[in-house]
This record gives sequence, C-alpha cells and structure tokens, in this order.
Amino acid sequence: MKSNARKWLGLITAILCYYIVHEGTHAIAALFMGSYQRIKFMFPGMQIVVNKDAMSDLQLAVFCIAGPLATLLLGYALVLLTKRILKSNNKVIKATFYYMTLGMLIIDPVYLSVLCGFFGGGDMNGIILFGIPEVVARLAFGVIGATNMFVFVKYIYPAYKADFSKNGVTRT
Repeated sequence: MKSNARKWLGLITAILCYYIVHEGTHAIAALFMGSYQRIKFMFPGMQIVVNKDAMSDLQLAVFCIAGPLATLLLGYALVLLTKRILKSNNKVIKATFYYMTLGMLIIDPVYLSVLCGFFGGGDMNGIILFGIPEVVARLAFGVIGATNMFVFVKYIYPAYKADFSKNGVTRT
C-alpha cells in the first residue's frame, strides 16, 4: 500500500477508535447509572445523550470524566506498547497505532484546556461538578496535554520514524 493511502487509512481508523473509546466509555457509564437515552450524531462526531435529571452531580461528573480518562489511559497503554507494536510487519497497523497514540494522548487535553470554551463546554461542564474551578481544570488539562505532547515528540515520533525509515518509508 502506498505511503499516503496508509497514512489516511491509519488516521481515519484512529479517529474512529477515538470516538469508540471516548463516547463508548460515556455510554457504558450512562448505562450503569441508568441515565442513557440515545446516541446523537452531529458534525464532527457523536454525543451520548443522558437524562441529567436522573443523575446526581457526582454521577454527571463521573460520566463526563469517564471518556477523557479512558482515552488518556489507552494513550498511555499505547506508549508502553510501542516497542511491541513496532515489531509488526504490517505498516497499516503501525500507522494506525501511531495516529491512535497521538489522538488518545492529545485530543481530550487540547479540547478540555482550550477548545471547550468555544464549543459549549462538553465534558468540562460535568468535570467542574467535582468542585474544581474551571480555570484550574483547564490548566491541569493543559499541563497533561503539554506533557503528553512532550512524550510523543521525545519518544513515540522518533521510534516510529526510525522504524518506518529502516523499512523504506521516509515519513509516517
């Protein structure tokens, strides 16, 4: 498969995996709390709709932090599994895990530190129900995002770059 097609397939698959993990974790939390209503599809993705009246503030906070927590934990697991992933002979799998690692580590911290203010808050609306001031939560997610970006640039990118370079592929 050509490098460009592999990149696009890897990127699209990684985005789908992000939504499955993030929104799927929200859905599981809502189901356990008995407040799940439906999945709402909208641009650029989807959202789990819950009956907020059936939830306590703590339940809503847990529901909102569940998605970002799941993506971050998966991102950290992928960082730890990088050497194993790179043993694969399948370049599409490697490209997918490359973009998946990046997405899981970066998307939620960037959204929750910067972008949530432009899009109605989303998960941040529930996270602040833990009693954490929004500015503190946003700063914390900014630090998490910066740390995750450092880990990605310092360890993940060079590992994948070296692997793809030795296998005759110049870029990931």
